[in-house]
Amino acid sequence: MSKTLIIAEKPSVANDIAKTLGGFTKHDEYFESDEFILSSAVGHLLEIAVPEEYDVKRGKWSFTHLPMIPPHFALNPIAKTESRLKVLARLIKRKDVTTLINACDAGREGELIFRLIAQYTKAKQPVKRLWLQSMTPGAIRDGFARLRDDEEMMPLANAARCRSEADWLIGINGTRAMTAFNSKEGGFYLTTVGRVQTPTLSIVVEREEKIKKFVSRDYWEVHGEFVCAAGIYKGRWLDRAHKKDEGDAEKRPERLWSQAAADSVVAACR
Repeated sequence: MSKTLIIAEKPSVANDIAKTLGGFTKHDEYFESDEFILSSAVGHLLEIAVPEEYDVKRGKWSFTHLPMIPPHFALNPIAKTESRLKVLARLIKRKDVTTLINACDAGREGELIFRLIAQYTKAKQPVKRLWLQSMTPGAIRDGFARLRDDEEMMPLANAARCRSEADWLIGINGTRAMTAFNSKEGGFYLTTVGRVQTPTLSIVVEREEKIKKFVSRDYWEVHGEFVCAAGIYKGRWLDRAHKKDEGDAEKRPERLWSQAAADSVVAACR
């Protein structure tokens, strides 16, 4: 009897699907029913790597070998989750598995996680897409009743693969270029570069520089206690005419910058 293999992105999602569809028997790494086999990844199981025949070993990185654009992208299992990949590969290769359902998270990364697994395991079965925006039992049942065709998901799959491979090319070439530059006087000074990492690091550095250059200043606030029928409440004076100063972020409507100005507000209130 033929069966459909459902691959979720996380074990918790696989558990929710099993509970909703019902009829499953739990095995060590997967669920199985008369119609379905159900398992999951644990996020990304594979990563892009330099094809061995094109790799230049660390310590020999130089500008003469750049840019490094391989004719194809190799996939390597991520070591800490390799056991999960082997489980999925074994299930995909089962003779009774005739269809795959991509039940990874609805989005670009979920699409990529499934596509890389299918590519690495050389899956030949036709694919359907479970698209869930909610994990309620009703949403899961509705999703299985409206499975999407694989062709419909190809634009998203292509976008996911393009982003992943572009990130890899930026990272590997940028890292090797900066490492070669910093090591030109001798030694090997690894300097990593990445599309997300590098601008994020720049933000952190800029913020740290602002903190180092910050000069503290005294300011005053005027607080008052007000009596009403329900009791006493506290209020704070605000300058209604205050306008944001682009050159001084510390200026705020509740702050007064001299004792005399604060005394003046207090006298006016009294």
